Amino acid sequence: MENIKAYIESGVLELYVLGDLSPEESAQVEQMASQHPEVKQEIVAIEKAMEQYAVQNPVEPSAEVETKLFEKLGLKVDDVDTQATDVKSTAQEPKIVKLDPNHGKLRSLKFALVACVALLVMSTVALFSVYNQLNDAHDQIASLNTDKQKFAGVVSHLEFENKGLENVAAMADSKEWATIRMQGQAYSPKSSMKLYWNKTDKSVLINYVAMDLPKADAQHEYQLWALVNGKPVSLGMFGKQDSTSNEAILKMQTIDRAQAFAVTLEPMGGSTNPTMDKLTVMGGV
Repeated sequence: MENIKAYIESGVLELYVLGDLSPEESAQVEQMASQHPEVKQEIVAIEKAMEQYAVQNPVEPSAEVETKLFEKLGLKVDDVDTQATDVKSTAQEPKIVKLDPNHGKLRSLKFALVACVALLVMSTVALFSVYNQLNDAHDQIASLNTDKQKFAGVVSHLEFENKGLENVAAMADSKEWATIRMQGQAYSPKSSMKLYWNKTDKSVLINYVAMDLPKADAQHEYQLWALVNGKPVSLGMFGKQDSTSNEAILKMQTIDRAQAFAVTLEPMGGSTNPTMDKLTVMGGV
């Protein structure tokens, strides 16, 4: 029922009555009218309202419009005026003067033209109102979609952080996991990061929630290193936030033993040896 009400209020029925719809759109309106009596009743009401408005609000056509109308009928205004003058001048003569039979038709056509003009004005006002309403509705829908996307993004971010915090709490309570606190270096003194190393299966995890690193550009990503007997061993690549996964925890390559861990900013795909002037964070075991 709400859909029918919205269809009636959309302004398409007024366009149908005015004949401004395409054949396909008119056929659709007629189909709706045959299926829904309220649509058919609304069409009849619109037709009656437009007809009543045209009758109650006649507008005298301008001289220019009158002249064009007479020209289309093959007449001239001067001819009509001349006929009227002849009738007046010969009124005293005892003879019958035959009036132009087209004179009454012209008056009828005048009224019909006035009615059409009034109907056109009314339909223009109605269409302008409908146009403004549609624009307002489009703006409201766009605003709602934007708000919906923002809300979804906030919810996703909160879920991401909540999962990361739960994992941090679980690993902190477990004696199997060692937490490596990594501090900012000369390249980025304010950076920090936590790394989790399992003493049993030697797995290494990083937590995006417990990470504060500068955002890498499109040509670079971060590389994790383990310092083993004074030599760096690569444990894999990661981004500031992994764009390919919604997981807060990312598993890196395992390492049996290490004296320290470090992170450097490297070109996409990683490097064989760490770029020391891009050393971002580092922490001892």
